[in-house]
Parts: sequence; C-alpha cells; structure tokens
Amino acid sequence: MPNHQPYIQRIIRDHIAVAEQVLNSQCDTISTMADILIECYKQRHKAIFCGNGGSAADAQHLAAEFVGRYLLDRPPLPALALHTDTSSLTAIGNDYSYDEVFSRQAAAHLQPGDVLVCLTTSGNSRNVIKAAEVARERGNIVLGLIGRDGGALLPLCDYALVVPAQQTYVIQEVSMIVGHVLCDLMEKALFEA
Repeated sequence: MPNHQPYIQRIIRDHIAVAEQVLNSQCDTISTMADILIECYKQRHKAIFCGNGGSAADAQHLAAEFVGRYLLDRPPLPALALHTDTSSLTAIGNDYSYDEVFSRQAAAHLQPGDVLVCLTTSGNSRNVIKAAEVARERGNIVLGLIGRDGGALLPLCDYALVVPAQQTYVIQEVSMIVGHVLCDLMEKALFEA
C-alpha cells in the first residue's frame, strides 16, 4: 500500500498557510463584515446569498446557519440563498438568461437595509456580479467571499474577504471558515446575555 501521509500533510499544510494569510491580512475586514451583519439583524433586516456550484452550496449552508442556528439555540434570523428557488431560477434562466438568475431575484427580494452576500471563487461569475450591481443601485451593502484576486466583483463589494489562492477547493474551504466565524460572532452579539 502506498504511504499517503506526506501528500495528506502537504494538502493540509497548504490550507493552513492560506488560512494564516487571511488571518494576518484580513482580520479587520472579517470583523467589519460581522459588524455589518449584526447591525443588519439588529435593524430587523435580512441577508441574501448567491453563488454557483460549490459556492451555491456554501451560500445555502450559511443561509441555513442563519435561519436554523449555528451554536446557540436562538430565534431564527431571516436569510435566503437565491439559487434554492428552482422555479424562479429556471424560469429566469429560460426566459432571460442565466446571467439574470440572481439579479432579477435580488431586485424582487432586496429591501432597504438588507445585505447581499456574494460567493464566487473567481470573482467573475456574471450572474453574481449582476446581483451585486442591483444591490449597489438600490443602496444595499454588498459583502463578498471571493478568491484569487477578487475579479470583477471586488470593486462592487463594500467589504470582501479575498482568499489568496488559485485552487477552488482551498478558496471555498477558507471562505467557509470565515463564514462560520461570521455566524459565531453574530450569535454572540445578538443572543448572548
């Protein structure tokens, strides 16, 4: 049998190195993102998430943590992931284009004070960018969990975590660490006595 341990150690060390880069360079950004979400919920607004593929799964995961719970047994927080409404998604994709599947829903669901959270490992997903454009036009705050150099989405974000990696899986995994930190900080701020 081959010895997989050196390969396993290298992969995990690569993840740790990227996570440490984020910790050392973007801790203030993560803290600000948490403060924005905390204030959003203090004012009785909601977070809306969007992403494609694995980023869609991560967006849905985070929305579920808000609505369900993360660590504390507490009241639900309103949140939704735009890709989960398959009838809207497929109707918009069919009748307009896939580029419009999030922007039309963002236009329908974003209310003043809501926060749009965009997940894209490249920063160049056209449908996510168009949703951010709608949010910006309406005056909503846009947060990003992005990879690589931030792509075309970065200038549309009020605040963004940019995971400095090229591999999609590393970007997604480090973004989810941060996503869970945001959940944790929100619960503590909103529900711990």
